[in-house]
Amino acid sequence: MNEKIRVKDVTPVKIQKPSEALTKPNYSARNRIYVRAVQGTFENIRRFFGLIFLGAFALIPWLNYNGQQAVLLDIAEQRFNFFAMTLWPQDLTILAYILIVSAFALFFVTTFAGRVWCGFMCPQTTWTFIYIWFEEKIEGPRNKRMKLDQRKMDADKFLRKTAKHVAWVGVALLTALTFVGYFTPIDALFVNFFTFDAGFWLSFWVLFFTFCTYANAGYMREIMCTHMCPYARFQSAMFDKDTYTVAYNAQRGEKRGPRTRKMTPEQVQAKGLGDCIDCNLCVQVCPTGIDIRNGLQYECINCGACVDACNGVMEKMGYEKNLISFTSEHELKGGKTHIFRSKLLGYAVVLCVMVGLLIADIATRVPLEVDIIRDRNTLFRETNEGLIENVYTLKILNKSQIDRSYAIQVKGLVGARFIGNEIVDVAGGEVFTLPVSVATAPENLEIGTQKIYFHVSTADEKGDVVETEEPSTFIFTGV
Repeated sequence: MNEKIRVKDVTPVKIQKPSEALTKPNYSARNRIYVRAVQGTFENIRRFFGLIFLGAFALIPWLNYNGQQAVLLDIAEQRFNFFAMTLWPQDLTILAYILIVSAFALFFVTTFAGRVWCGFMCPQTTWTFIYIWFEEKIEGPRNKRMKLDQRKMDADKFLRKTAKHVAWVGVALLTALTFVGYFTPIDALFVNFFTFDAGFWLSFWVLFFTFCTYANAGYMREIMCTHMCPYARFQSAMFDKDTYTVAYNAQRGEKRGPRTRKMTPEQVQAKGLGDCIDCNLCVQVCPTGIDIRNGLQYECINCGACVDACNGVMEKMGYEKNLISFTSEHELKGGKTHIFRSKLLGYAVVLCVMVGLLIADIATRVPLEVDIIRDRNTLFRETNEGLIENVYTLKILNKSQIDRSYAIQVKGLVGARFIGNEIVDVAGGEVFTLPVSVATAPENLEIGTQKIYFHVSTADEKGDVVETEEPSTFIFTGV
């Protein structure tokens, strides 16, 4: 009974919060956030990835392959063209593997480096910063934009606001046309839309996505990240103490407070101040309007804007950089980050397995599909020659993008006579319907059903044989 119970001190580290008067009017999630421009390493990385993905998004639907649009997701025809490969509803496993690989890649990256997808590659972030760029070029820097909104409407304000919204609508319209161009031929879409020759539904979807882009990037912005995106809610399940996230070093930065550049380290220490000068720039550059100094928050998208802003201030003050940095909880406490850990390795193993299954599925995919429909109106019939005949409908699907000739044979039936075209030409990505019949002498048959096989084959561009064999039944109930 005299044994002492060990008690762990879990008292949280107290972080001095900035004055509410400085943050509430401009940085509340329910008020307008005026994002300040920033320059630095992470801003350059974000622009690089944004340019890469934006360029790919804009250029891919304009690429041609074998005389047609290289990437076309034709929902009406139920086929997705990806250069030389066409996916059909029968290829649902490939789509499932792609989604699984994407999910585990996201889990792996999030466990290692937090929400870097949100901060550097998410379309919502990319388009938001594009719209902010137009704001800065037309209305001016952050302080000027704030004063402009507080000013009464005059000619200058009207012209600037009009120019900004015209630019926003233009970007939204081009975005919508490009996006819809993934689902319908894009060259005809642009011509028909601007000549008012597009149909109702085509025009509706272009205008619908124009409105969505304009509203999301122009007005909703951080609301999409903090209230509508599910990723912000379940990301914490993937975080651990070794995950690299944007964090503030409170032990080094507190107590925060203003000072002049001329103050010596001894004078700063005498006042009990840390390295944070409380300039509030980390809040002003944040696209979601949070204060990273208050600890990890689900609104943080790991864009690194506050890191660049703080490093710029530290450099001017002559202090060591990375007061705010991409770091782990272990490093903040003076420890070492464990990169190779069971959770991260588990995601990596599963990701590699899924990628392998996806590659194997694509590599073993036969670019040929045959569907056999037996005539159910008549079980069998006797020809003038005394043969027993069954009627079938063959549907040959050419999954490639190249026109091919297919040879058709019947196997599994003694003395079988194939009545119909034994060689057919099928265009790339098309379904060819062929009515045929199979006949044989009654002495070759047994009463009941007998399994037969339709063998369809062709040669690809390398000369390799591409073939498939589909079973069906031959029925004979006696004469």
